[in-house]
Amino acid sequence: MGMHDNSRCINCEWAVAGTGQKFCPNCGQPTPVHRIDWHFLGHELEHSVLHMDRGILYSLKQLMLRPGVLLRDYIEGRRGNQVKPLLLITMMSAAVVLLNKLVSGGSLIDGGAHQAIATGQAVPEQLQQFMLASRTVGEWISGHFAAFTLMLLPFEALTFWLVFRRFSRLNYPEWLVISTLLTVQTFVIWLLLIPLHRWLPYAQSLAGLMGMVYGAASLMQFFATRPLLSTLWRTAVALGVFSVTSTVLVLVATIVVTWRA
Repeated sequence: MGMHDNSRCINCEWAVAGTGQKFCPNCGQPTPVHRIDWHFLGHELEHSVLHMDRGILYSLKQLMLRPGVLLRDYIEGRRGNQVKPLLLITMMSAAVVLLNKLVSGGSLIDGGAHQAIATGQAVPEQLQQFMLASRTVGEWISGHFAAFTLMLLPFEALTFWLVFRRFSRLNYPEWLVISTLLTVQTFVIWLLLIPLHRWLPYAQSLAGLMGMVYGAASLMQFFATRPLLSTLWRTAVALGVFSVTSTVLVLVATIVVTWRA
């Protein structure tokens, strides 16, 4: 493979001023171009993932240890060291799926509704069809977990925006970012609980409950200058309404699958 002449930008052919120039002033392309080798991959891993003052680990550490500060920094525009929320939630949802498959090998969705079928218990035919449909929906969610998570985020953000709209000046897109980061918190907790699946058979439900508590604490820290009880009850209402909404959506999907069966 022939290497590019580093005296010019590989993207727009703009002349490079010298070896000290790190980016093209015309288009922003990094200069000089580095060949992809082990040194390059190690450098990318260090600076994009493992670097202590930026990257994935930094964002996760801030999100779990100083969530209110991170939320405030991101909303107010101090985002230079942070991983994009959409990338973060996609990577964390993939990590949940992978770790759950490696550790437990089971479905991500707490199973229990269809255990009667597996154990051979006698159930009415209509209930059996509903339970089979529930399993089908659960398997679809497990197989498309990242997409399912992203589908629910607009509902969660809308709930928070409606409940908090008289309390703060945050707009809907800002709540969409906050909801994304709060969901990432729940995924981090879930990742910590998955290795304990033998002792915690309902890790997903426990992670969801703990995530709600952590999310409430994060928003109280975010709205530190506002009345604590006002933040707390609004958070509880928003999380409660969203939990009911997501449950209803899954139930509707199950009913549709049952009806089409």
